[in-house]
Amino acid sequence: MNNIVAIVGRPNVGKSTFFNRLIQRREAIVDSVSGVTRDRNYGKSEWNGKEFSVIDTGGYIKGSDDIFEAEIRRQVELAIDEADAIIFVVDVEEGITPMDEEVAKLLRKVTKPVLLAVNKVDNSMREKDAVEFYNLGLGEYFTIAGMNGSGTGELLDELVKVLPELPEADENAETLPRFAVVGRPNAGKSSFINALIGEDRYIVTDIAGTTRDAIDTKYNRFGFEFNLVDTAGIRRKAKVKEDLEFYSVMRSVRAIEHSDICILVIDATRGFEGQDQSIFWLAEKNRKGIVILVNKWDLVEKDTMSTRDYERKIREELQPFTDVPILFVSALTKQRLLKALETSVHVFESRKQRIPTSKLNETMLPIIENMPPPALKGKYVKIKFCMQLPTPTPQFVFFCNLPQYVKEPYKRFLENKMREIYDFNGVPIDIYFRQK
Repeated sequence: MNNIVAIVGRPNVGKSTFFNRLIQRREAIVDSVSGVTRDRNYGKSEWNGKEFSVIDTGGYIKGSDDIFEAEIRRQVELAIDEADAIIFVVDVEEGITPMDEEVAKLLRKVTKPVLLAVNKVDNSMREKDAVEFYNLGLGEYFTIAGMNGSGTGELLDELVKVLPELPEADENAETLPRFAVVGRPNAGKSSFINALIGEDRYIVTDIAGTTRDAIDTKYNRFGFEFNLVDTAGIRRKAKVKEDLEFYSVMRSVRAIEHSDICILVIDATRGFEGQDQSIFWLAEKNRKGIVILVNKWDLVEKDTMSTRDYERKIREELQPFTDVPILFVSALTKQRLLKALETSVHVFESRKQRIPTSKLNETMLPIIENMPPPALKGKYVKIKFCMQLPTPTPQFVFFCNLPQYVKEPYKRFLENKMREIYDFNGVPIDIYFRQK
């Protein structure tokens, strides 16, 4: 477990730019629009051999009626509670504002180390202007320029001094699997994660697009341990108009690419639409394990056949890859959420399973003998041997005399037989034919 450092301050002082510099990746969205960062965004940083986690918070605003700003205020307070040290970022260009004074008032009550960072100090004149921040009553300050990194070294030197010493992490510890929660905007992804972890970690409103970053949360309950990744809703490209939303969509796509399992959340009241299919095929193309959760099932008028009919419609849209678990859940009532977790973990285990070569040949060669590939141009394909490739995702190679004559329908036949014998539910598999 690393020390946690929270970056706080009012909107648009450069917190996310500074956060990106600390973690050395463009993880948090940076835009000239204030209020871009709406959730606590986590990343890892290291300085002088000491590693710590960094939380980038939304801008702190007091006395606002805006639905996001009230939630952002709560998120900042939660981040301060979680942190071992706090970096309070202010803007030298605007000087001390009433909102800065509100944040300072909040931080003066905190017993944890607080470092005051005066941002955008990129020349000697601004060095002099920074003196006024003594008036915040937080003691010494550090002048930095988040855009070019000036002054961050001195700030980080002091930060690692005040962080408590922690026992060394186990270098042999296994990297936790990543489960990305994906779907269209407002399908209930953040509500689903909040229900799982038992706290309001992510902002939830009725407005589509509330979540704009892909955010990791370590989950360790009921015997399960993995990283849950809440992603921004993915819209059709034609509907992505703001630059900001474009970055959100790209970050969600990147979250899918770097995940092990994609939990696709769809809105039961809207059905399995074209965009849900696009997200599904994006995950399939990246060879990720897939679980489909039909959320808001409590809002649908049902009869005895509703579940069966709804599931059948989804599977028709997914052809030919129909071997996917589909669960009907409700994040609001917590209906079947534990089952959703169990299924996701099961898909993860299935995705990494290794089938011994001898066992694979024992089961598949008799099937091939009874149903060989159809002859083409009077030539017969003879498959003699098969094995699983040493790849992160399930891939199999069949050795034969004429691999060019094996067509797609026969590949699907073999895939379906393998799915019947071995448990690859929710897992895309690849089959190749090679010259013996």
